[in-house]
Amino acid sequence: MVTSRHDDVESRVAQATLAIIGESLSSMTEILRGLEDELSNTRPDLPGANSPYAIVFHCVGVIEHWAGSVIAGLRIPRDRAAEFTATGRVDDLITRVDDVRARLPEWVDVALREGIRDRTVIGSTRPEVATATPEWVLTHVVRELAQHLGQLELTRDVLRQA
Repeated sequence: MVTSRHDDVESRVAQATLAIIGESLSSMTEILRGLEDELSNTRPDLPGANSPYAIVFHCVGVIEHWAGSVIAGLRIPRDRAAEFTATGRVDDLITRVDDVRARLPEWVDVALREGIRDRTVIGSTRPEVATATPEWVLTHVVRELAQHLGQLELTRDVLRQA
């Protein structure tokens, strides 16, 4: 089978996106395992701080919203505010992370082959979001996860020092 240069680029973009997101998710689950249930559900004594559990729970929501709902058009229910107060067992959250990671390759494929299926669920007042390309959305997810991984690492360090 002959592949076009465009197909090769799509494949490389998909592989890179999935690898970077996968690395972030693996680091997040490793941190949760290391903190176990009690510390994972503890908020540092800092204004506006989130627990490690809530940070990772939010990251699952980010992926489900941007990749699952916006890109794939699945309209996965989301309560963004509740993500920051979520609590629970680490093992249950890791199962959610694994589930979203398993669905992600299909969503990335939709992004690169079809584009965005449902702009009506974007829900942002930022003008660049209304006309965002699928590549922008995927890069946004990568950025959000990288940002929250750093937040999670700092949160872990603060909790361990307390």
